[in-house]
Amino acid sequence: MIVDLIIEDARWQALGLADLAERACGAALAEESVAGAEISLLACDDARIAALNEAFRGKPAPTNVLSWPSEERAAGTPGGQPRTPVDLELGDIAIAYDTCAREAAAAGRGLADHVAHLLVHGTLHLLGYDHIDEEDAALMEGIEVKVLGKLGISDPYGDTGEDRPVVWKD
Repeated sequence: MIVDLIIEDARWQALGLADLAERACGAALAEESVAGAEISLLACDDARIAALNEAFRGKPAPTNVLSWPSEERAAGTPGGQPRTPVDLELGDIAIAYDTCAREAAAAGRGLADHVAHLLVHGTLHLLGYDHIDEEDAALMEGIEVKVLGKLGISDPYGDTGEDRPVVWKD
């Protein structure tokens, strides 16, 4: 697995994002039995991700993570398994330092753990998973929790007092 990392915001350097991305993205891909894949990762700030969010989704605001799969892999039915990747250049992920840092602080989580979660989340989007409806969200979140557990990171959805905490700004 290769993560092609472009760091536009130097604050990501202190987090050791290159190693963190290899571990988090690699764990998600291993869980889905995808070998030999390539992911492009843009590590940016809120201004850059807000521009991307507006350009691609019509939402002129920052968000934590965005993903662009290289091909359509979504399942045909809610809660179904996405299609196996044909193109092993899976696509692109962008992640914003400012939003990630705010969210981690608000949740009382370490920044590295929160970023690992978002990278697993983004990688699953590249593999065709989504969280638009309840069945898809339950499937995706279950995989996230399993992968994060293998990385030694606690369940980001547990112990919140809510059925499904709002983590994603999609």
